[in-house]
Amino acid sequence: MFKKLLSVFAVAALTFASCVLAQELREDHPDTYVVQKGDTLWDISARFLKQPWLWPEIWQANPQIENPHLIYPGDVISLAYLNGRPRLTVDGERSAEIRRGTSEAIPTIPLSDVEAFLRSRRVLDEEPRDLPYVLAIEENRLRGASGQVVYVRGANFEPGQRWAIARPSVMFAKVTHPVIGSPRRIGEAWNRDKGTQFHSTKNAWAYYVMPEKHFDTLGWEMADIATGQITVAGDPATLLIDDEGIEIKQGDVLMPILSPAYDLHFIPHAPQAVPEDMRVLAVTDYHRVGGPRDVVALSAGAREGVENGQVYSLWGEGEHVRDDIAHRTRFGAEDNKVKLPDEFAGHVMIFRTFDKVSYGLVMDGVRPIRTENIAKAPVELP
Repeated sequence: MFKKLLSVFAVAALTFASCVLAQELREDHPDTYVVQKGDTLWDISARFLKQPWLWPEIWQANPQIENPHLIYPGDVISLAYLNGRPRLTVDGERSAEIRRGTSEAIPTIPLSDVEAFLRSRRVLDEEPRDLPYVLAIEENRLRGASGQVVYVRGANFEPGQRWAIARPSVMFAKVTHPVIGSPRRIGEAWNRDKGTQFHSTKNAWAYYVMPEKHFDTLGWEMADIATGQITVAGDPATLLIDDEGIEIKQGDVLMPILSPAYDLHFIPHAPQAVPEDMRVLAVTDYHRVGGPRDVVALSAGAREGVENGQVYSLWGEGEHVRDDIAHRTRFGAEDNKVKLPDEFAGHVMIFRTFDKVSYGLVMDGVRPIRTENIAKAPVELP
């Protein structure tokens, strides 16, 4: 009898799951779709599903195909029902032939929107003041450019070594105490000895010379601005700047060149759990407001289980307002404050993670994405 009950329960659970997935299909979904050059996995998923992050629940990978989770231009995706459950599949023979003729699978998200953050951005756990640095520029110039040499210190340099020249752009932090001081906008010069700049989850300004007790540091964003090669060893050593890059100045730091290998073929999916108090730290180009296809930095990373492909919903935190209607005789009293509901703003997909910080691309939205927005489990667009 017990086994029969288990069987009945299993069938009921499967039926319920099938109904849920069927309900998540768009009413106007196609039965088949031919993948086009320029498509992304997110866009294709959104053609079939109301919630594109449910792709892993509906994709039927063909084990006969090499890298069955990758999709190529020319693939024909078909919607079918297997054991009563909706499934998306590709024609195995046609797909195998396509794979033999090309190596360019479609990305999960547009490469052009995130390329700079893959090629020339990184987040350090420690302050970069102890890294090798640019001491001076040839002929005592204030700025160095391609084809010129600069003089560097701080490492055991050897001829032929290649280095990236980077500049601290922002320090990510969570404010733990109110800050007293004069705010300065991001973009002002970073002071190697005295100052810091940062975006916080409670304040989207940059501050100089803040006592450490006021915030918890999450990391330093570094922007690669040029590359070069050591031509003469010594202390200082001579570094020849490559043809590409922007102007270099005294105090810029040297770091290992980022590996060009990165993977955009992750699968969009919901996180198993949402890190506590995960918020938007910063928006692309240090704006305070963003929208679809903008990159944002979030205040959680691999340490909290954040990984590429995870999708979160972003919410504006509801304000606290006075309820002077219910407390007419207690106007101004502190206990008549009421918190308004949080407001949904949009969805973000994680595409690069560091230990305590992650980068995500805003995929859609109904309201502006702002610094301090809260990350929650993904929900369907209202």
